[in-house]
Amino acid sequence: PSTRHPPTRNPLNPLISMKLYIIAGEASGDLHGSNLIRALKTLEGGLQCRVWGGDLMRDAGGDLVRHYRDLAFMGFWEVLKNLRTILRNLRFCQKDIVAYKPDALVLIDYPGFNLRIAKWARQQGIPVIYYISPQIWAWHSSRVHRIKRDVDEMLVILPFEKAFYAKYGVAAKFVGHPLLDVIPAVSPPPRADRPCDVTLLPGSRKQEVSRILPVMLSVTPDFPEMRFSIAAAAALPDAFFQPFLTNYPKVALERGNTYSLLAQSGAALVKSGTSTLETALIGTPQVVCYAGSPLSFAIAKRVVNVRYISLVNLILDRPLLRELIQDELTRTNLKVALGEILNPEKAGELRKGYAELRHLLGDGGASGRAASIIMDFLKRHKA
Repeated sequence: PSTRHPPTRNPLNPLISMKLYIIAGEASGDLHGSNLIRALKTLEGGLQCRVWGGDLMRDAGGDLVRHYRDLAFMGFWEVLKNLRTILRNLRFCQKDIVAYKPDALVLIDYPGFNLRIAKWARQQGIPVIYYISPQIWAWHSSRVHRIKRDVDEMLVILPFEKAFYAKYGVAAKFVGHPLLDVIPAVSPPPRADRPCDVTLLPGSRKQEVSRILPVMLSVTPDFPEMRFSIAAAAALPDAFFQPFLTNYPKVALERGNTYSLLAQSGAALVKSGTSTLETALIGTPQVVCYAGSPLSFAIAKRVVNVRYISLVNLILDRPLLRELIQDELTRTNLKVALGEILNPEKAGELRKGYAELRHLLGDGGASGRAASIIMDFLKRHKA
C-alpha cells in the first residue's frame, strides 16, 4: 500500500485545493520556476504555490518563503563554511512543508539542498517531482540511485539527459529547454550602431563575482574603443560592485536589461553556468570564465567527469567556446580571447555553432509541457 499522505480535497471542485511546494535556490531556478508557475496557473487557476526562489517566482503568483540570495552557496569549501546555515534552512523547510501540507513538491535543480529534501519527503510520503535535473552526469553520478528511489517524476531539459537516466532505469521525460521560450520573447534584434559594446556577466554569487569580475575589468583598458557594461545580478546591490569599479569609471553598471545588453553587444565575457547558454541563444560571441576557491577547484578536478565547463560546449560535445578556468583566467589570456571573438570571421563561426545548439535543444514550450506533466501527476494522485 502507498505511504503517500492523503491530499486535501474540495468536494465541489477537487482541483481548487491543489497545492505545490516549489524549491529553487538560484537565479536561473527563479526564472524557470516563475515560467512554470505561470504555465501551471494557466492550466489550473486555483493552484496554490508556496516557494523558495526569488522575485520572479513571487511575481508569478508564488508565496515566497525564502529568497535564493540567502541560499546560494557555491563550491565545496563555501558549503562547508556555511553548513550550519544550510542545516538550519533544511530543518525550517521540513517544518514549513509539514505545516503547508502540499499535494507534491516540485524541486528545481539546486541538488545539494533538494536531494536531501527529496529523501526526507519520500519518508514522509510526499510525492516529489524534479524539474531541471542536477548535473549528475558531470560528477557524482551515483546520485542517480537516490533520484530513482526518492523522485516520482524527473523532467529534464537537456537532450542527452533522458538517455543518461534510461541507463539506470529512470524514465525521465525530456520537455525541452525553457530558455527557448524566454529568449525570443524579450531579446531585441542586434543594433548595428553599437557593434563595439562588450557585456560582462560575472555571476550572481558574491564569492564568484569577487574572483571573476576583477579579471574581467582588468582587460577593459586594453580595448579603449569598446564600451563595457556589467550586467548586475538582481540579488547583488550596487554597493557591492562599487569597490570593483573604483579604478574603472568608464564601465557602466546595468540592471534589469541583461538580454538587451547582450543583443546589442559585439561580445561578452560570461561566468560559466546558465548565462553561457542564454548568451548563445541570443547570438552574442562570448568567452567563458570561471574561478572558484583553490580548495573547491582542487576537489572538483578530482570528481568532475566532463570535458567542458560550459553548457554550450557540453551540449555540442565540442569546444566551440573558449573556456578560461581557474589559473587560466588571467588578464593576458582574457585579452587574447576577447580579441579573437571580436574578429568577424570568428564571430560568424560562433553564431553558426549557436544555430546548431538551438536545433539540438528542441522546440519551445518546455514550461507548458512540464506544467501538463505535473498537473496530470497531481490529478492521478488526487483520484
